[in-house]
Amino acid sequence: MSSEIFEAIKTQAANVGPFNAKLKFVLDEEIILIDGSNGESNIVTTDDVDADTVIICKKETFLKLKSGDLNPMMAVMTGKVKIKGDMGLAMKLQSLI
Repeated sequence: MSSEIFEAIKTQAANVGPFNAKLKFVLDEEIILIDGSNGESNIVTTDDVDADTVIICKKETFLKLKSGDLNPMMAVMTGKVKIKGDMGLAMKLQSLI
């Protein structure tokens, strides 16, 4: 697991309100799950469970999104980022990246 990415997401998830849903990142073959379904806090794990929204991309793409070198909309439109499930939840991601 890329601990740098995991820790960055964990830190950001603690700074935003719970999503009241589960959001899963699939970065290459690694999983990062943000579970905000309890309504109290966002819990970040590496559990591979069903989620309301799944974001699929390469780690390299994720890092470019995080640094601002890649526009999220362009990444989706060009197929660098695939989103399955609740698009509204996916739009809230900017607060995490």
